[in-house]
Amino acid sequence: MPAPLVVQKFGGSSVATADRIRRVARRIARERAGGVDLCVVVSAMGDTTDELLALAAAITDEPDPRELDVLLATGEHQSATLVSMALHSLGVAAISLTGAQAGISTDGQYGRARIANIDPTRVEAEIASGKVVIVAGFQGIGQAALDAPSGTVVHAAETTTLGRGGSDTTAVALAARLNADRCQIFTDVRGIYTADPRVVPGARRLDVIGYEEMLELANQGAQVMQVRAVELGWVNGVVIEVLSSLEDAPGTLIKEDSLVEQRNKVRGLAHDRNVAKVTLVEVPDRPGVARSVFTPLAEAGINVDMIVQNVGHHGATDLSFTIPRVELAKAKRILEPIARELGFREMTTDSSVAKVSIVGAGIQNAPGYAARMFGTLADAGVNIEMISTSEIRITCMIAEDALETAVRALHAAFELERPDAVAEGTPIGVTS
Repeated sequence: MPAPLVVQKFGGSSVATADRIRRVARRIARERAGGVDLCVVVSAMGDTTDELLALAAAITDEPDPRELDVLLATGEHQSATLVSMALHSLGVAAISLTGAQAGISTDGQYGRARIANIDPTRVEAEIASGKVVIVAGFQGIGQAALDAPSGTVVHAAETTTLGRGGSDTTAVALAARLNADRCQIFTDVRGIYTADPRVVPGARRLDVIGYEEMLELANQGAQVMQVRAVELGWVNGVVIEVLSSLEDAPGTLIKEDSLVEQRNKVRGLAHDRNVAKVTLVEVPDRPGVARSVFTPLAEAGINVDMIVQNVGHHGATDLSFTIPRVELAKAKRILEPIARELGFREMTTDSSVAKVSIVGAGIQNAPGYAARMFGTLADAGVNIEMISTSEIRITCMIAEDALETAVRALHAAFELERPDAVAEGTPIGVTS
């Protein structure tokens, strides 16, 4: 009977120092001694990626995308080789592989590539020879592609990176392609919590959370898992386990949750400070204006989230939307000539806002959740500026300085500190 195969991923905080790398190696060695085959994905050490970005920025305000990807990929190369060396020192056979050597090919977009395919031949051969395979995350080798926004051709056999959190995506994609028994994501927290425990000390670790709920939490600012990694897990049926690399403790399973109807319908809170609001005042109220605004933003890779358009009066309307705060300067450069061309009265921006969301399967199919959320924020003295909803989420945009007050009040109002196990037939989360 073949040995079980596990894919493990260790984030930047888990490999931030030599001591932590040795700790990771000892954990891997224990697992290997138990008869488990291992493919391990690693992120860059600590703040290495940010430091490399800062170095590039010190050289030029507009680093060449190709060269930047080649530079950033070296952070994961460093981690992979050091973890492999640490395993060698423990007498464990291991080999480090770059994303290209591991057979990971991408669509060729610099800085935000998507995995197109994985050829598992090299990884499977190394595992079959008895080695632990250490793969540099966050990267792959680009196939020839046209980069639409800039119109530049990305040639085959070029290093490309997957964007922030891309090592999670690498790990889940490898787990799917290798038909691994498990995909374990090791981080500096014990798992997925009902809220950020740094903001809500009483936040509770969840034993299980469904893919859809985890996807919404990640989309709305929860930083434990990368959005595309959760999507890949969901599509391919990969059970993801989020664990602490700093201690041996139970974690959280991300998988289909058959008991979702028996749990609190609000499973968790997410918040996001990386938000800015843009308001276009007195936009001409005619067909095609929205396209003229949002198409250039999309082509520049700027993600637009919440959108509110007021009722038109006298041939004009106000249009407000949110974007990532880090994209605000770029968005203003794009929109200023459009505003002059289309005849907006003015464009205002606000970077002192934040989002808070409640997430849970089926909350819009049961009455009372929106009312309770809005009432809780009102009682806490928090003003709501914009509202957005999905089938399993309600999001409010509020002032950033009210964010922690809002998160704590909502956590208490929806009783998220209560364990999932409740008496059969007892509704939780909303009371009559």
